[in-house]
Amino acid sequence: MVKIYHEQDADISLIKSKKVAVIGYGSQGRGQSLCLRESGVEVIISELKGTENYNRAKSDGFEPVSAEDASKKADIIQILTQDDVQKKVYSQFIENNLEENKALVFSHGFNIHFKQIIPPKNIDVFMVAPKGPGALVWETYKKGEGTPCLIAVYQNYSGKAKDLALSYAKAIGGTRAGVLETTFKEETETDLFGEQTVLCGGVTELIKAGFDTLVNEGYQPEIAYFECLHELKLITDLINTRGITGMRKNVSDTAEYGDLTRGKRIISKRTRKEMKKILKEIQSGKFAKEWISENEANRPVFNKLEKKESEHLIEQVGKELRRMMPWMKEE
Repeated sequence: MVKIYHEQDADISLIKSKKVAVIGYGSQGRGQSLCLRESGVEVIISELKGTENYNRAKSDGFEPVSAEDASKKADIIQILTQDDVQKKVYSQFIENNLEENKALVFSHGFNIHFKQIIPPKNIDVFMVAPKGPGALVWETYKKGEGTPCLIAVYQNYSGKAKDLALSYAKAIGGTRAGVLETTFKEETETDLFGEQTVLCGGVTELIKAGFDTLVNEGYQPEIAYFECLHELKLITDLINTRGITGMRKNVSDTAEYGDLTRGKRIISKRTRKEMKKILKEIQSGKFAKEWISENEANRPVFNKLEKKESEHLIEQVGKELRRMMPWMKEE
């Protein structure tokens, strides 16, 4: 059974004795940096001058520097840029500044697990991965709460990498909620699988399939939108707070009966077989190689599919309907 670490299991003084560089001031970069600073940690921000994230870091009271300068000055370097640029940032600006006993930190294991980044042996390499966006990490921290985190150790040169990971997690509020230990392999493969088959790929295709089925049978697109997309949040909120059984107890008996008797006709044995196939592609590195090649070729498939999907009828209808609901603001 997985061990869960809490406040008493972490010594925050460890991270407070270090200088932490955060490379990238996006969602996670901002959320983690603000928490670290509030916890008394010296934080050095790296962001590209003139960008929106650079300006936001300035408005938050930081003085951003280059990735090279940040990695020179810091004891611990947290890389929070997009997965596809981490290798380039590391090789050009960070690698030469990794002196003995420094540490590399990640919040997703992609580049370490798939060996895009191969760190020197004389440093610690660990992961602290909040299970929520950076904005949530900061908001829960300010409330005296926290966002659950995963930790993992890839290299334990100092003999204290796990203690340092727990200390970092405590500084961003993770131990208030609970910290689970995993590995870079497990975090990376489960994260990619969840995104592709359920959270992003699975859900979006299910939504569009339901919408298209209704519209093709002559139902109004606006009604189809509400039934297949808009109300999904109501259900996922219930699942998130009460579990699947709790959700079923809070919808109508008609809805629950339809769920129990028809759901497996949609997510069939064939679907589950395809999920296993996708998992194998992740485990073998096939997906990683495909995504790396896609970026090296300037994303021809990505850009084509992204454009095509953005033109789907459900996007046009949704844009109009969301204007009726001013409380639903895009962030």
